[in-house]
Amino acid sequence: MRLHWQRPVPGRTTSSFRVLAACVLAVTLAGCASPRNKAPVEDRVGVPSAARAPVAAAPEADKPPPPGIENAGKPGYYTVKPGDTLIRVGLESGQNWRDIARWNNIENPNLIEVGQVVRVVPPGTDPAVASTRGVPPAKVESRALDAKAGASAASGVAAATPAAASTPAPSVPERTATATSASGDDDINWAWPARGAVTSGFDESRNKGLAIAGKAGDPVLAAADGRVVYAGSGLRGYGNLVIVKHNSTYLTAYAHNQTLLVKEDQSVKRGQKIAEMGSSDADRVQLHFEIRKQGRPVDPARLLPPR
Repeated sequence: MRLHWQRPVPGRTTSSFRVLAACVLAVTLAGCASPRNKAPVEDRVGVPSAARAPVAAAPEADKPPPPGIENAGKPGYYTVKPGDTLIRVGLESGQNWRDIARWNNIENPNLIEVGQVVRVVPPGTDPAVASTRGVPPAKVESRALDAKAGASAASGVAAATPAAASTPAPSVPERTATATSASGDDDINWAWPARGAVTSGFDESRNKGLAIAGKAGDPVLAAADGRVVYAGSGLRGYGNLVIVKHNSTYLTAYAHNQTLLVKEDQSVKRGQKIAEMGSSDADRVQLHFEIRKQGRPVDPARLLPPR
């Protein structure tokens, strides 16, 4: 609509001019408020943000399932959890980590993934039978690695057993044999791994073994005949660690050492010095000692002989 401005004609009142001006102003304001001229920000009121700025979700890449997932939950198999290493899998299952790698054709033991399911019993073994049947201890070679190792073992036995100072070889007290055979522990002849006082007892949820006090360099002794399946510092929280497998049912772990005196696949005898006590990965000098039955921690105080 076009409006023509005209000078007031003589004789017309000033009030008529004011009415006309007010009408023009009203029409102009109505046009500005029409839907065609809304401010852009008002268009977005009440409209979901996703509709205002749609973002295409990136499709997830197809990831293959973890190896062995078809065996998850079956007896004789272990599902890898966050933080697991093959060494820990061996400790949790009571097996040699090298055997587990061989049974599962794992070429690089450092490359296992969360959710992967690995066999933790020998191929051809019935997991149900293996979990309930005790296996006699493996025959262990009794020779020392060298003269120094033999001397260390002898001194370790003397330190752990006060009566050993008067006898060349430690004898098993009668009460030890009685306690061991009565407990039905596959006739394993257990011995204390260190002579210090127990400062922390067994608690399956917080402390899976015993904490035994001592001084740096004190001897750490094999608790029974067996074979070393791990010697190193690759298991977080254990420091310098030795794991000895005694048969297919039991293994023992000796943690926080300052020095390791044995190597993997080495045979050891009960009372042989296998390490020196230390504080690796611990806040004080101590031996953390575990006994595991088919990978499950058990209270060592129930199996070790009375002091």
